[in-house]
Amino acid sequence: MQIANCYLEPASYAVDFEDIRYVRNLVFVVEQQIPLEVEFDELDPDCHHFLVRDLDYRPIATCRLSPEGKVGRMAVLPEWRGQGVGESLLRATIDKARNLGLTSVTANAQLSALGFYQRFGFAAEGEVFGEAGIPHQVIRLMLQPCEQSVRSIPPAREVSVEAVRLETVESTLAATQQLIMAARRQIYIYSRDLDFALYGQKDLVEALKQFALGNRNASVQIIVQDPTSLRNQVHPVVELAQRLPSYFLIRVPDETEDLQYASAFVTNDSDGYLFRLLGNRYEGHWSPSLPARNRPLREEFERVWQRSSACAEFRALSL
Repeated sequence: MQIANCYLEPASYAVDFEDIRYVRNLVFVVEQQIPLEVEFDELDPDCHHFLVRDLDYRPIATCRLSPEGKVGRMAVLPEWRGQGVGESLLRATIDKARNLGLTSVTANAQLSALGFYQRFGFAAEGEVFGEAGIPHQVIRLMLQPCEQSVRSIPPAREVSVEAVRLETVESTLAATQQLIMAARRQIYIYSRDLDFALYGQKDLVEALKQFALGNRNASVQIIVQDPTSLRNQVHPVVELAQRLPSYFLIRVPDETEDLQYASAFVTNDSDGYLFRLLGNRYEGHWSPSLPARNRPLREEFERVWQRSSACAEFRALSL
């Protein structure tokens, strides 16, 4: 999701710890004088984390959600406050809780931030108490869980290959082809318009075709944010999906925040991923096997997929 010249993404504690630590250290340890040993605790590795980055990939905000549904450690750098960053973090955290099937989320809110949470429907519980020398209030938000996807994500294999930076369309094309060829049964593509410089290339389309034909249980799920751009062009991936409709599923997001998501990515069910900071550029990073990056991107894809639907353009093509 794009927010004031920055973007929000699911984060991995194992991979993104230094960036998470950077933001929380500046906000909580330096600004609010919370002891370092209190700020970073044993719960961190088990939580779901989110990061907001600026367009230079620098971390500017973060928060976490515990397995039990407790929102915490929400921190936004001072120069980014008042621009909707905190609101977007909280919405993403609430969405994550719903997708996990939780019936409520809680937080120990600083009294100075109580109004912020109340705007989202949180209600106070119990008495005000002190935590790290700062007055806090327990708050709770009741949730209606999302319908769970019938497609389950298989357990990731904990074999990691260090991510490599991408700089050009050629390197991005080569990496995408490798992800397709390494997939077992599932490929997930999140794109603004199936950019022709990448998805219009003969070798990549052939790789998708061979993947589909080589496994009767194969599935290629594609989210396209702007299908109208495909209306007046012959696109080889769309043509391939027409010929193999049992293997290709294409949806368009319905929610504004999903339509405004600025990044693009590809993942498979072999722990590989490719992530581009801006969907109309080719700078990014990828790995053929990095579960800590693959897993949150696939969860993000599933979240948006549930909130998406077929569009008129693709229905006209029998997709």
